[in-house]
Amino acid sequence: MVISMAAIEPITLHHPLRRISVIRFGTPLNRWRLSTSAVVVAAARKAIEGVSDELNAAAAENMDFAPARRRVRAAFADVQSGLDHFLFKTAPTGIPMEERYQTNSRGVEIFWKRWHPKPGTITKASLFFCHGYGDTCTFFFEGIAKKIADAGYAVFAMDYPGFGLSQGLHGYIPSFDGMVDQVIEQYAAIKAMEGVKELQHFLLGQSMGGAVALKMHFKQPEEWDGILLVAPMSKIAEEVTPPAPVLKALSLLSYVLPEAKLFPQKDLGDLAFRDPMKRKMAEFNVISYSDQMRLRTAVELIKATRDVESQLEKVSSLNLYYQHILY
Repeated sequence: MVISMAAIEPITLHHPLRRISVIRFGTPLNRWRLSTSAVVVAAARKAIEGVSDELNAAAAENMDFAPARRRVRAAFADVQSGLDHFLFKTAPTGIPMEERYQTNSRGVEIFWKRWHPKPGTITKASLFFCHGYGDTCTFFFEGIAKKIADAGYAVFAMDYPGFGLSQGLHGYIPSFDGMVDQVIEQYAAIKAMEGVKELQHFLLGQSMGGAVALKMHFKQPEEWDGILLVAPMSKIAEEVTPPAPVLKALSLLSYVLPEAKLFPQKDLGDLAFRDPMKRKMAEFNVISYSDQMRLRTAVELIKATRDVESQLEKVSSLNLYYQHILY
C-alpha cells in the first residue's frame, strides 16, 4: 500500500499507476462563530454571468432533494460542455462512459459513473474517486477522468448521499462514518463486477474526499492497492478550529437542529480557487452544495478530521513531493 498526502503545499504524487500533479483545494473547514442568527434559510444563489434568465431561474431552485438537482444538471448540460476551461477543451474524445443509479442497502439511491479506456486498449487498473465537500463526482472531474481513462485506466466515481445526484438532503452528513460505509458498499459492488474484479483497485480522494479515502483505508486496510490524496482533510489548523466552548455548544445544538445552516460561511469558491476566472467557472457546477454548512455536517466534519489525524500512524507509507499546480 502506498499513500501519498499533501496537507499544505501543491505536490506530485508517485504511485504504481503514474505520476500526477495536484494542488491544495483549500482549508477543509472555515472559521466558525456561533450566533443567535445561526439558523437561516437558504441564501439566494447569485446570478451566473453569461447564461439565460431561464437557466438562472433553474439554478435558483431549491435543491434540497435529488429530483431538483437532477433537473438542474440536465438543464445545464449543454452549457457546461461548452465552457472555456482546459479540462473541458482538452478532454479526450471517444471515451466510453456510463451513468447509473443504484439503491443501496439503506434504501438510498446512489448516482455513480464510469469512464473506460477506448476499445482495443488494455485496462491497466481501476481508480475510484472520492469528491470534496463543495464538489460532485462530475463537472471538473469529468475532464480529469477522461484523461486518466485515455491513459488506460478504468475510472469510477459516485456522489455521496446528499450530494450531487444522489438521494438525500443537500449537503447534510448525519454521520461521517455512516457516509463512508455507504461509499464502501457502493465501491465494493463495483469492484465485484466482471471486468473490474480482475484489476488492481486504487482510491483518489480530494479534500473531504481525502478523509473519506483514509477512513476507508482504516476500515479496509487490505482492500485497496493504493491511495492518492489531493489536499486531504486530515487536520484542522488551530486558527480555524472553534474554541472548546463553541465546539461543545455546536455539538449539543446539532442534536436539536441537525439540519440547520451555520451563519455566516465564507464562499467555498474563494477558498478553492485563487484565480477569479476559475472561481467563476466553478459556479457552473450548479448542483454542488454552496450554502451555509448544516450544523450536524459541521460537527461531523470536525469529528472526522480529528479521528483521521489521530490514526495517521496507521498509514502504510508517506511520500511528499513538491510540484506545480494542476488547476
